[in-house]
Amino acid sequence: GAGFVGSHLVDKLMMLGHYVIVVDNFYTGQEKNIAHWKDNPNFRLVVHDVIEPIRLEVDEIYHLACPASPPHYQYNPIKTIKTSTMGTMNMLGLAKRVKAKILLSSTSEIYGDPLVHPQPEEYWGNVNPIGPRACYDEGKRVAETMMYAYASKENVDVRVARIFNTFGPRMHPNDGRVVSNFIIQALQNKNITIYGDGHQTRSFQYVSDLVDGLMALMDGAYTLPVNLGNPDEYTIQDFAKYIQRLLPKSSSDIIYYPKSTDDPSQRQPDIKTAWEQIGWKPVIQVEQGLKQTIDYFASVLKQEGEIIPTGPSASKPQG
Repeated sequence: GAGFVGSHLVDKLMMLGHYVIVVDNFYTGQEKNIAHWKDNPNFRLVVHDVIEPIRLEVDEIYHLACPASPPHYQYNPIKTIKTSTMGTMNMLGLAKRVKAKILLSSTSEIYGDPLVHPQPEEYWGNVNPIGPRACYDEGKRVAETMMYAYASKENVDVRVARIFNTFGPRMHPNDGRVVSNFIIQALQNKNITIYGDGHQTRSFQYVSDLVDGLMALMDGAYTLPVNLGNPDEYTIQDFAKYIQRLLPKSSSDIIYYPKSTDDPSQRQPDIKTAWEQIGWKPVIQVEQGLKQTIDYFASVLKQEGEIIPTGPSASKPQG
């Protein structure tokens, strides 16, 4: 609830008048993301790790817990696996006890390095089960398995969102993701680093679109997995050039390093199910979202000074 996506979801739920309990261990979440709600009587913060059971009285559970950027989830792969397995089991146990509806934030990474393009929910994926990304990819795959086991055997009301690349304000500046790295590098006139030849593709959605999708999925009646992403697809090289165009005063050049292990060659969501089943599609144009994200990171740099972007290797979350 204090992380990038979670804090925006909290904002929307609070503004709609809900009573919101945030459970976070601040491994990647940041308290400043939710500090503006701390004195609101409809808000409660519980500092807790979901790999341990918790007793709460709730109607809905948005289970977003898990580091989502490769450097962060690879830093402690055992912890990542525990969060996706033990954490999901504890949240499902809570949902069962209080008869709450539960939504799992799954990921496009369950498709691995896909052999089908774009990726529909029916595609089973192409995942390396013992590679450096497996702690996250396979953790989320088994989390989905748990969701449907509890649905079939314990009648728990479940929702599964397969989230594709998302960006916007409150992204962790050291998360090593393409959007945050490219913007931070360009704002500081540092070289923009691409790992691989830059021909790998990604699709980027703005965070407010994702939040709307999560809430539409939670409020709807559809119980099978749903892709939430923006189908607009870019090569990483073209995306880097896009950032350069949005920051014309930057003197950053684009440089290339060896490709990361098991880095997917292409990623694009098929969102037909989202539109047909929950009436959702993204509405924020990438350029519009990038301008707001650039403004956010410019303010972060002004407050904190130099930021050294995180590379693709395992890295402990900072701050």
